[in-house]
Amino acid sequence: MSSLPGSPILPWDQLRREIIGCTRCQRLRQYCLAVARDKRQSFQTEEYWGLPVPGFGDPAARILIIGLAPAAHGGNRTGRIFTGDRSGDWLYRALFKAGFANQPESVSRDDGLVLNDVFISCINRCAPPGNKPTPDETNKCLPYLLNELHLLAPTLKVMIVLGQLALTGLWKQIGQGSRPRFAHGASIRLKSGQLLLMSYHPSQQNTFTGRLTEKMFDTVFTAARRELSRS
Repeated sequence: MSSLPGSPILPWDQLRREIIGCTRCQRLRQYCLAVARDKRQSFQTEEYWGLPVPGFGDPAARILIIGLAPAAHGGNRTGRIFTGDRSGDWLYRALFKAGFANQPESVSRDDGLVLNDVFISCINRCAPPGNKPTPDETNKCLPYLLNELHLLAPTLKVMIVLGQLALTGLWKQIGQGSRPRFAHGASIRLKSGQLLLMSYHPSQQNTFTGRLTEKMFDTVFTAARRELSRS
């Protein structure tokens, strides 16, 4: 993998190809391919992506959103992060309301969705069994996020982590002392001057139980919009 620490930073097109072609984690590759082969009953007529999923959005974004991993029947099916699943329904609806997306939903790679000033990435590029990648699998994947951070550095103003695991993964890359405690709605000004915002992940575990409401989620993107207005 060319984007390991100490290697040249890859441009967007080459980085995308590297991610899609990655085979470093055999357990994850086998799982994603098995899901793509067996499929969920409601998606039997669809052709699953089944490959590692690259980031998506504006390559000159001022906001970077970081999740954990593609969903087995979401991004692993559609080939685009947070696309075709309930978490994505929440995320893109919130982005649309905040003026960062041209439409409130994301159902496929060719649905016309365009993000403005936002790039969406994740800690792991393959859907993990039980949504639980191993630490070794995460460490093998994190250089891709580091590459994206380098590419976005000239414009990046705000980073939004969706969940504690996303915060942990990001913190390994930016290394600014002790990792802060995760809390929904918390914000930290980094040494770089960028603002780090934290949000619960819009998973069904959080949204169905009311732990995360739309109002709570929208507040995070309102804070991001407010930060951009200052720059």
